[in-house]
Amino acid sequence: MSKLIKFIFALSAFFCFSAQLWAQGNRGIPIVRDLQRERDSLASKEPVPQKDLYDVLKSWMGKPKPTVPHKDTITSKPNISLIPAVGYTLTTGFALSLSGNMQFRLDSTARVSTVTASAAVSTNKQLIIPVQSTIWLKNSNYVLIGDYRFYKYPQSTYGLGTNSKPEDENPMNFNYIRFYETLLRKITGNFYLGAGYIIDYYANISEKGTKSGAPSAYELYGMLPHTVSSGLTLNALFDSRDNAINASKGAYASMQLRTNFEFLGSNSGWQSLIIDARKYFNFPAGSKNVLAFWNYDWVVISGKPPYLNLPANAWDSYSTTGRGYVQGRFRGAQMIYLESEYRFRLTKNGLLGGVIFANAESFSAAPGSGLQSIQPAFGPGLRLKLNKVSKTNIGLDYGFGTGGSSGLFVCVGEVF
Repeated sequence: MSKLIKFIFALSAFFCFSAQLWAQGNRGIPIVRDLQRERDSLASKEPVPQKDLYDVLKSWMGKPKPTVPHKDTITSKPNISLIPAVGYTLTTGFALSLSGNMQFRLDSTARVSTVTASAAVSTNKQLIIPVQSTIWLKNSNYVLIGDYRFYKYPQSTYGLGTNSKPEDENPMNFNYIRFYETLLRKITGNFYLGAGYIIDYYANISEKGTKSGAPSAYELYGMLPHTVSSGLTLNALFDSRDNAINASKGAYASMQLRTNFEFLGSNSGWQSLIIDARKYFNFPAGSKNVLAFWNYDWVVISGKPPYLNLPANAWDSYSTTGRGYVQGRFRGAQMIYLESEYRFRLTKNGLLGGVIFANAESFSAAPGSGLQSIQPAFGPGLRLKLNKVSKTNIGLDYGFGTGGSSGLFVCVGEVF
């Protein structure tokens, strides 16, 4: 077992901080553990002392366990962590990145706020610079959620709808700037309402075209060298999960109604709706295993968005929909997505775990058309405990889709 753990550690250390590490931002996952904050407080709850990656690393280095008492060290003074990394995804290929996060409290009554940023360059000639923030105001009655990105992003598209074929691949290139800011207010209990401003700017859009020479879906939809989608959002959030990083029970539901206006700079007026719903169960009851369900629906309800603003797999906030397919494999005016995952322990000390997942998605083509075929995917995964107190895992999944699609998918924190 020790050789297996060492092998998994080495593999995970290489892959875990991939070009998509920034996706942890709004989840508030610390990149580096603060040892003063975390003790083996799990001992009273677990028959076997729990371990994580840092415990393994300390044992290899021969360092004794810290004996300092539990203390929450997150104050108004920012706690900053930086780490360089090498990673791999289907979308980026191999990538070099520098990632960091900052944690702080605006006052003693507020939850911990986080700002996460990274910069990555990939072998696919991509430049990725995202910044995400979750800022809790006094008494945690308000929360500001920000998402800002700059991409220089070669990426293929494959046409519209789930009837598109791999041979329809059309290599595209574009620069992308995103600015999203949302303010939510606590209404009661776990329920929040709010509004925001949102803008997507795509510039220097180009395509190589299909191998067959036939007109691409992008050309038929409407080619533009740059596009702007600028508008307002109405947002609702319900979150009763016991742990936002790795839930074992509870539910999560969010809604975003986006309305883009020409007077705010948009190329055209259009509306979209995103509904994100998740539910978690201990299964069997009383065990540490979890059965999780996810429904993610992203639909255009009026107007005609620019091509790159259409719903697409792995273009959700955390880039995790559609394990089994490369990002942007499916695109269309309507996206219906369902996923289920079973999470279980492989070792009693919680260091190693596994998952089995299955998902299915259906897209329409252009606005006004109906949903097309259902594209399923499935696969196994491995989990290595990065932080036993926050229950943060490093995830290594291998997904299998249709049409020969398959690949490795890496995440810090759970997929949903």
